[in-house]
Amino acid sequence: MAASNSRRNSCSFINLLLSFLNFILFILSAASFAPTISLKMPPTSLGWAFLTISSISLLSSFIGFYSRLAHFCYITHVSLLLASSTGQLLGFLALFTKEESSISMLGSRRDPREAKVLVRLECGVLMAMFVMQMGVLILSFAVHSCLVREYEGLEAERDASVEKRRAKIARVQEESMANAEKIVELKNKEFDDKMKNKYGMNNDV
Repeated sequence: MAASNSRRNSCSFINLLLSFLNFILFILSAASFAPTISLKMPPTSLGWAFLTISSISLLSSFIGFYSRLAHFCYITHVSLLLASSTGQLLGFLALFTKEESSISMLGSRRDPREAKVLVRLECGVLMAMFVMQMGVLILSFAVHSCLVREYEGLEAERDASVEKRRAKIARVQEESMANAEKIVELKNKEFDDKMKNKYGMNNDV
């Protein structure tokens, strides 16, 4: 019982931490739209790629709040996490290693200094999102593992309860049969006593 309570407390803490990280990721994902939109609207193909990455991350953080409701939600959440993490890492590397060419591909008409600030801001947000998303991914695995162990524990408790119930029923049945045998023996004894008394009386007559 103590181990079960400890496990539940641990799962509750991980759930709380996961919800907090999903909330932070949701804010970062929403904020990541601003630099790309500020660089150029409508965006270029590279801009659309960054917006798509932000959208997937936003969706994954939203689904993260409901990923424990069903097995399908959990799989969907993990798939979106992996997809958005890959996109974030590639986007960060593209902006970090090829800043000038990225600014050119984004087609910004802003002042070059402003464009660099926005690109670096987007680069920083993507890196923060990637780190946060890795934390969410690890905690999602931990929460899923906790839920599986908790379910297995409930199954074991249910099986133990069923076995106890069966043993109790078997013991009651044995006691009932023993009592029935005793009653039959008493009745047989009473019948024998009556027959002896009857024949005894007849012989005296």
